[in-house]
Amino acid sequence: MQLDKDLQSIQEMRELVQKAKQAQLEFRAYDQTRVDRICKAMADAGFEAAEKLARLAYEETGFGNPDDKKMKNEFSTRRVWESIKDLRSVGVIREDREKRIIEIAEPMGVVAALIPSTNPTSTMMFKAIISLKGRNSIVASPHPKAVKCTMEAAHIISQAAEAAGAPQGLIQCLSIPTIEATNALMKHKEIAVILATGSTPMVKAAYSSGKPAYGVGPGNVPAYIEKTANIKKAVADIVTGKTFDNGVLCSTEASVIVDSSIKNIVMDEFKKHNCYFVEGDDKAKLSGLMFDSRGNLNPEIVGRSATYIAQKAGITVPSSTKVLIIELQGVGRDYPLSHEKLSPVLSFFTVENWREGCERCIELLEFGGIGHTMVIHSMDEDIVMKFALEKPAFRILVNTVGALGAVGYTNELLPSLTLGPGTFGGSIISENVSAKHLFNIKRLAFETRPINPAVGTEFKSEHVSPKPDIKSAPKQDIRHDVSKAPSTKSWMEEIEERIRLKAMNAPQPAHKPKQTAEEVKQDKKAEALGSGISEEEVDKIIREFAKR
Repeated sequence: MQLDKDLQSIQEMRELVQKAKQAQLEFRAYDQTRVDRICKAMADAGFEAAEKLARLAYEETGFGNPDDKKMKNEFSTRRVWESIKDLRSVGVIREDREKRIIEIAEPMGVVAALIPSTNPTSTMMFKAIISLKGRNSIVASPHPKAVKCTMEAAHIISQAAEAAGAPQGLIQCLSIPTIEATNALMKHKEIAVILATGSTPMVKAAYSSGKPAYGVGPGNVPAYIEKTANIKKAVADIVTGKTFDNGVLCSTEASVIVDSSIKNIVMDEFKKHNCYFVEGDDKAKLSGLMFDSRGNLNPEIVGRSATYIAQKAGITVPSSTKVLIIELQGVGRDYPLSHEKLSPVLSFFTVENWREGCERCIELLEFGGIGHTMVIHSMDEDIVMKFALEKPAFRILVNTVGALGAVGYTNELLPSLTLGPGTFGGSIISENVSAKHLFNIKRLAFETRPINPAVGTEFKSEHVSPKPDIKSAPKQDIRHDVSKAPSTKSWMEEIEERIRLKAMNAPQPAHKPKQTAEEVKQDKKAEALGSGISEEEVDKIIREFAKR
């Protein structure tokens, strides 16, 4: 009997989660060197396949353009890897000698990743790389409109990971995605955390699943051009952001706000960049095409070119048109085009001064992008700081491209394709999500403010307590009793030794690839970079030290 599609999808999801879980149980014992070798191999493979995957994504979804998708694929692999390659994510990752605290990384487990149709291949590779950096496995649920390209991206990096020594099954992707299976995935008992990128209903579903989740919502990014701005650069930046992959990034500029004293200059500059100002009855035609009566965005225009959208709306524009601009008098339901548009369509507002510009930016953010991102173009540092203090956005970008600045391409923000809007936007995170958010941290905290006096031999460690006074210490003859000899190892060295032994005894991959001489050499150098340490082992170490 043939099962219904939703039942097939749910069954496939269950099988993939089990495979991912088994692989992760083995992977969690890997040391830092092996983990990093695997993640780098994934990043390299994804980077090399950037053009192929971009073409597949464009052909399957029709969104954006291949050149910009290639750029996103390169960013989500090599650039992301470069930003996390030195991050310690295995074993002892940090120590604070003054406060006597040692931090130990522990993987979360199986990551459920929702993959959007607007950025399918880049998001798949990005989420897989940051997940595996924390010794997790990943199960992805692609958008139904982007299944083939997402699966191919997963296949490419999975092959690279396994060739570098990863257990089989760490990276999984549903081939029959349905809403039912995605909801079941997010609630599965083996799922540890959810990376939710997609529609607002899907992100809300992630937070309603009962699982920890990093969710991101819509952008609706305002870009304010203040009178002291470098107008030529400001307009060029906005056009670049608005046309990048035909505006499908959630960080793409959605509206431009301009001081009245420079309005005409700004409009002329936009026209020089082949932007077309929609006027008269054409405004209603454009609005009617892009949004329905309930204010929902028409998916058929997402990621399409300005000329395509104009033609569908019945508007005649030059063939060279890059962006459609429509001047609005207000924000809200009565002005649908003041919402996020995910296309090269830009709303345009005029204000009298920076205070009015401030209020307009807040209105736009509250109408659909609160907590996400805004851009200010200004040479007045005082005004820039006022915007930073007063705006309900967690990425305030200054004199740069909004679409690419928010993800960390044009500045030093953490490179990411998952941008947290904070509690303002209904998320638990307000920064760019990366590998550091995908592993747990255990903390060994030793007493610094005693309540009761110590009895007997006090615990000593050169890493977590002051060194003893050697001159005043009683002399001991240890020549004839080696068992009583004081340990020459520090507390940190003891933990690292336990970690090393645990890693050596960990189960190995069934089909471990043959290593080169250089890889064998690197493994030997990595003895102190362990796989983590359990609660039981920590307790045992403490008991042993306490007896000394």
